[in-house]
Amino acid sequence: MASTYTDDLRLAHLLADDADSLTMSRFRAQDLQVTAKADNSPVTDADTAVEESVRRTLGRARPRDSIEGEELGKTGWGPRRWIIDPIDGTKNYLRGVPVWATLIALAVEDEVVIGVVSAPALGRRWWATRGEGAYAGKSLRSAQDCQVSKVATLADAFLSYSSIEGWEKTGRGPGFARLLRACGRTRGFGDFWSYMLLAEGVVDVATEPELNLHDMAAVSILVEEAGGRFTDLDGAPGPYGDNALATNGILHDEALALVDDLGD
Repeated sequence: MASTYTDDLRLAHLLADDADSLTMSRFRAQDLQVTAKADNSPVTDADTAVEESVRRTLGRARPRDSIEGEELGKTGWGPRRWIIDPIDGTKNYLRGVPVWATLIALAVEDEVVIGVVSAPALGRRWWATRGEGAYAGKSLRSAQDCQVSKVATLADAFLSYSSIEGWEKTGRGPGFARLLRACGRTRGFGDFWSYMLLAEGVVDVATEPELNLHDMAAVSILVEEAGGRFTDLDGAPGPYGDNALATNGILHDEALALVDDLGD
């Protein structure tokens, strides 16, 4: 039996297909155009082209839905909202590193019900629908289940993180240092990649100190549908804080306690 959101998931895959074509056509292009946003983060002509393409398609296919995108802000209103990050990992994209992705999510009444993460330079895509599990592959017809790990102690856990700078800037450096010391292995994969590796059971803890909704909406449902937990650093569930801690679920409370700076 088809789920409530089957057609929306198919549409999200079509949006991702179009995004992949645009991003790959500009990846490592000699004439890539780059400007700086108000916060000095880079934006490329590929970022803008992807979001404009997504908005055009949604305008035709889902004219009553609202859209919230990283580059062009919020448009429309109503209970259904598409949340778009045209290129998560723009700095990687600029340097020719293949670890970047387009993130597409659908939230209904603030519950994320669909997430698609497409990383064409890695030849990889992940997707999830609320209550129906998380999957990875190149298409809907070549899907494998995603399941988080069963690692039960931080001493045996693999932690993936982003930059050190953000932890220091937000005053959460001591808590992050405690978590680093507690985990058996640490690597800075960063961005969407940390959370997809967690959903596949490759890493056990993933965290970032500074994020926006478009960074988290799609990855949060993938983590949760793979059996993990996704909260902010204060323990509030979902992608609506301004930072994130994701784990296989078993390790979550212990990891939260370590990053809590109240103990300093």
